[in-house]
Amino acid sequence: MKMKLLGKLSLLSLVLVSVIALVAGCGGDSGKRFLNIATGGTAGTYYPIGGAMAELLNQNITGMNASAQSTGATVANINMLKDGQVELAIVQNDITYYAANGTEMFEGKKVDNIRGIAALYPETCQVVTLESKGIKTIAGLKGKRVAVGAMGSGAEANARQILAAYGITYDDIDEQFLSFSEAASALKDGNVDAAFVTAGYPTAAVQDIASQNKVRLISMESGKIDELIKKYPFYTKSTVPAGTYGMAAPVETVSVMAILVCSDKVNDALGYDIAKALFTHLDRLQAAHSAAKAISKDGATKGMPVQMNAGAEKFFKE
Repeated sequence: MKMKLLGKLSLLSLVLVSVIALVAGCGGDSGKRFLNIATGGTAGTYYPIGGAMAELLNQNITGMNASAQSTGATVANINMLKDGQVELAIVQNDITYYAANGTEMFEGKKVDNIRGIAALYPETCQVVTLESKGIKTIAGLKGKRVAVGAMGSGAEANARQILAAYGITYDDIDEQFLSFSEAASALKDGNVDAAFVTAGYPTAAVQDIASQNKVRLISMESGKIDELIKKYPFYTKSTVPAGTYGMAAPVETVSVMAILVCSDKVNDALGYDIAKALFTHLDRLQAAHSAAKAISKDGATKGMPVQMNAGAEKFFKE
């Protein structure tokens, strides 16, 4: 009797194991799909837009569980994507180009697993100071305490390149590696004299400064802009309109593009679903931040420095 019972239990166990294996094998289709979206600091532009993306993916893709996480922005995001810590990331097109080609800060560390989902909007390089500091030109930053962006961020690379156009290196300034929110606090407290911020305008961190102080955005001279674009063709000329932060006149500067990328582990079907979820509800994505108003389906494949995810590319060609 005991032997029969044991035999039946063994058979039942085998059946259960088979059922569990079958369910596990189908889990990719019927279970939850988790996607982490790397964004940037909470005072920047990536974070609110990434949050809106997560919400749209959760509402429009069956079984999706997407979440946006605050990070050190582009360079950190690319490394997280490379290491499999996140599946999606908002990044700058210039830094993505460096990563895909193993140049600049990715010298000898080429990243091969980045795929494009969509180009988003221009990110403007803003050099912010207070009127009370009396700094009117980028050349005037020599000898000053300057927040150049978080260590390893895209903004920090932009700061180095813009300063270099004026013959300025970190040897000529007291550089401070601060996030946007940290830079805003340091400017208000008088601990730095100026800050580089690369983000869609109006940027929350700069608005925060302008709410209590008269700010100045420093213009770049036309010749310096042309020189920078010739050396780094991913830059484009850009104008921050008068009144953006209470300024009386428009400010001439440069921009790069914010783009949405994924790892090569995001299959084509999911890439298609991501592009569809975001770009068929563009009004809700644009409502997340004023910078997102520049996102369009027509511009989604422009300025993409890496190979597109085939599913996302299919959606935009339809």
